[in-house]
Amino acid sequence: MRPYENEADVVSIGKLTIENRTDRISIMGNIDITRDKAGLRDARALKQLLDDVLAVLEREALPDQIKISETKSVKNPFR
Repeated sequence: MRPYENEADVVSIGKLTIENRTDRISIMGNIDITRDKAGLRDARALKQLLDDVLAVLEREALPDQIKISETKSVKNPFR
C-alpha cells in the first residue's frame, strides 16, 4: 500500500483491515500479536505499514487538523 495515494487499497494484517484513502488511513478490527513466528510476522507487517504512513506525514507541511467528509453509501448496482 502506498499511503494516501488512492481510495482503493485495502490490506489485512491478522484481523485488522487497513483502508487507504487520500485524506486518511482507516484501521478497523483487532489483532493478537502472539509470541511466535506468526506474531512476529504480523508485528513486522504492522510496523512497516505505520513506518510508511509516518514517512508520508513527516515530509509534508500538515494542517493542524483536516475535516473528514462523511462517507456516502451508494446502492449496490448488482442487486
